Amino acid sequence: MGETEFVNGIAAMSASGGYGDTRVAAGIVGFADLCLGGAVREVLEAHIGAAGGRFRGIRHAAGWHASEQIRNSHSDPIEHLLLDANFREGFAQLAPLGLSFDAWLFHAQIPELTDLARAFPDTTLVLDHFGGPLGIGPYAGQADSVYADWRRDIDALARCPNVVAKLGGIHMPVNGFGWHKREPRPTSQQLAEATARYHLHTIERFGPERCMFESNFPVDKVSCSYLVLWNSFKRVAAGFSASEKAALFHDTAARVYRL
Repeated sequence: MGETEFVNGIAAMSASGGYGDTRVAAGIVGFADLCLGGAVREVLEAHIGAAGGRFRGIRHAAGWHASEQIRNSHSDPIEHLLLDANFREGFAQLAPLGLSFDAWLFHAQIPELTDLARAFPDTTLVLDHFGGPLGIGPYAGQADSVYADWRRDIDALARCPNVVAKLGGIHMPVNGFGWHKREPRPTSQQLAEATARYHLHTIERFGPERCMFESNFPVDKVSCSYLVLWNSFKRVAAGFSASEKAALFHDTAARVYRL
């Protein structure tokens, strides 16, 4: 609640026009513990009330893995969180309030997200960071097999019309590219070439109208600059039409988050 109030204050300052034309935090995605079940509705309504009409959804991170070499999500999720009955009781409160769900998880959990999307077809789900393809711990040096598993599961998820995809957040240390250890830091060309297969396959399966580029800053800052990252997106999208680029860089996000 406090975070939502704070961010809404920043948004109100931006909306005043005193800091330029950009409207910072025009849409707010916050956190509420969906494992509270039906009781979370009171929390969600409080977020909505505190956000001055800007509250759009919830992100309850689900990233979990048994390996001690992979750090689980900051929300300390249980194994199979997305299948948990209490979580789903809380999740069921989102659609009646007009809220979406941002999903952060690891690639082996994508089938559980697909199950959730099928069970709640009236709720908009946003797949964050390509579904977290891992490249460390037991997945180190297994880039092609990880991609093959990811591709199979993404194909099934894309068949859920209530799911949209964020394209980005794939340059974290957990993804295994090792950018954070490199000097000099990677160029936009190197970033685009290394991740093009993830970008292009997701766009092919979901369509540009269900995809949006995302920065994942400041987390990605360990690997590259903001400018270099967005230039890499421009390289990835170079072969798309003007209308497709508009969807990828603006229209999908504006529609999904109602900006």
